[in-house]
Amino acid sequence: MKEEKKWERVTQEFAPVCDENSRVLILGTAPSRKSREVGFYYGHPQNRFWKMLAAVTGEEVPQTIEEKKALLLRNHIALHDVIHSCDIIGSSDSSIRNVEPADLERILAVTGNIPILCNGGTSYKLFVKHQEKRLGIQAQQMPSTSPANAAWKLDMLVEAWGEALLPILNREGDGE
Repeated sequence: MKEEKKWERVTQEFAPVCDENSRVLILGTAPSRKSREVGFYYGHPQNRFWKMLAAVTGEEVPQTIEEKKALLLRNHIALHDVIHSCDIIGSSDSSIRNVEPADLERILAVTGNIPILCNGGTSYKLFVKHQEKRLGIQAQQMPSTSPANAAWKLDMLVEAWGEALLPILNREGDGE
C-alpha cells in the first residue's frame, strides 16, 4: 500500500558548519526526511553531495558526521540550509510552502561576507526571495546533487562544482 502524502512542518535542527576560515557557504534547501533521520546534511545515500565534494577536494568520501564536518572545515567550506522551517510533503522541494528563512547572518558574523553557492534551483530561488536583498550578497545557483536531478551524472556535477569551488578554495592568503 502506498504511503499517503501529507504535509509536515520541518524545522532545521542541524547547526551550521562553519568557522572563521570558511571561504564559501554552500546552502541546501531543507533537510530531507533521510537527513533528519541520520541527523546531518545530505543524509540520503543516493544524494551525490558528499561524493561530489570529495572528488572536487581530492579527498576520500566521508562516512560519519565527524568526517563530513572535518572535510568541510579542512577545505574552508561552510554548510547550511536556506530554510529554517517550512511545510513540506516528504522531501519534495516542489511542495515547500510557508517558509521561515534561516538566520544566515549568524554564519556570516563568523565567516565574514563570503561567496554563496546554492545547491539546486529551489535553494537558489528561496535565497533570492528571502535572503539576497537583506544580506546584500548574490548567490550562484549550482546543479542539484539530489538524485531527483538524474540528468546530471556525478562527473558532470564534479566538473560544474569544481569550476565554482576551486577558484574560491585555492585563493592565497589563508595563512597555511
